[in-house]
Amino acid sequence: MITLLGVAVSVVPVVLFLGILVVLDSYKLVTRRAVLLGLAAGIAAALASYAVNVRLRPALGMEFTQYSRYVAPFLEELCKAAYIVFLMSRSRVGFVVDAAIFGFAIGTGFAVTENLYYLTVNPDASIWVWFVRGFGTAVMHGGCTAILTMITRTLHDRVEQFQLSRMLPGLLAAVVLHSLYNHLLLKPVIMTGLIVLVFPYLSLAVFQQSERGTRAWIGTGFDTDQQLLAAVRSGQLLTTPVGAYLMALRRRFPPEAVVDMLCLVRLRVELSIQAKGMLLAREAGFEVAPDPSLPGKFRELRHLERSLGTTGVRALRPFLSTSMQDLWQLRLLSESAG
Repeated sequence: MITLLGVAVSVVPVVLFLGILVVLDSYKLVTRRAVLLGLAAGIAAALASYAVNVRLRPALGMEFTQYSRYVAPFLEELCKAAYIVFLMSRSRVGFVVDAAIFGFAIGTGFAVTENLYYLTVNPDASIWVWFVRGFGTAVMHGGCTAILTMITRTLHDRVEQFQLSRMLPGLLAAVVLHSLYNHLLLKPVIMTGLIVLVFPYLSLAVFQQSERGTRAWIGTGFDTDQQLLAAVRSGQLLTTPVGAYLMALRRRFPPEAVVDMLCLVRLRVELSIQAKGMLLAREAGFEVAPDPSLPGKFRELRHLERSLGTTGVRALRPFLSTSMQDLWQLRLLSESAG
C-alpha cells in the first residue's frame, strides 16, 4: 500500500529544491507558467522514455543492470533535452540562471513521474528506498538536465541562432553523470548524501557567477545604448562610427532605405534600454508596469524589418547585435507588453 510518507520522501525534496532555485533568481525571469510548462515537459519525457524502454531492452536482449547503465541514461537525457531544443531555438533562455531553472524543472517533472510509478509498483519498499530515490535519484535527474541546459546556454552566448551541435557537450556531460550514478560506485545512501551535499553548493556557485555576468552585461550594454541613443536624438549620429557606416551604405541602398535603417537603429536601441531597465528594476525588487507604447514600437520594428528585407537588416549587423541574448531581451520586452 502506498503511504503518504513514501510519497513525501520521494517527491517533496526535488520539488522543494526547484522552489529554492526559483527564489534565488534575483531577476525573476522564469515565470511560474514557464516552470509549470517545464514540469509538464519532464512528465512527457518520462512517459516517452518508459514507452521506449519497455520495448527497447527486450529487443536488445540486455540485462536490466547493463541497460540502466549504458542505454537508459542516453535515452532519458535525450527525451528531456527535446524541450530544451524548443526553448533554445526560440530564444526563451536568457541567462545561465534561467537555464538552471528550466533544466531542473524538466528533470523534476521526470523524477516525480518516475518515483510515483515506482511507488505503485513497489508499495511495500522500505523508507530508505524512497529516501534514496527522493534525495538521490530525483535530484540527480534535475541536476543532470540543469547541467545540460546550462552548458548549452553558455555555448550559445555569442551565437546568433540556435545550433543543435552545441547541445552535444551538455548532453554528453548529462549522460555520463547519469550513467555514473546508475553504476552505484558507492553505496546508495552514501551517493545520495554526496548529491545532497554537493549539488546545492554547486548550484549556488553557478547562480552567483551567472548573476555577476548578467550585471556586467546589463551595465556595459546600458551605457553603450545610452550613448548611441543620445547621439541619435542630438543629431550628432553622423559624427559617430555608426553614422559614418550608414553614410557609406548610401552607395548600396536608396536614400529611403538608409532612413529606415536609421529608424531601426534608434528603435532597437530604445527597446534594448527599456529591457535592461526592466531587469535592473526586477533585481531591485520592483515590477515595472507595461509601457503602453511598446505594442506600437514592436509593430514599427516589424514594419521596418519587412521594409528593409533580409539584406538591409544584415547590413546593420555590426551595430544591431543579434546574439541569442539580445534577441531574448526583445522577447522579454514583447511578452511584458502582451
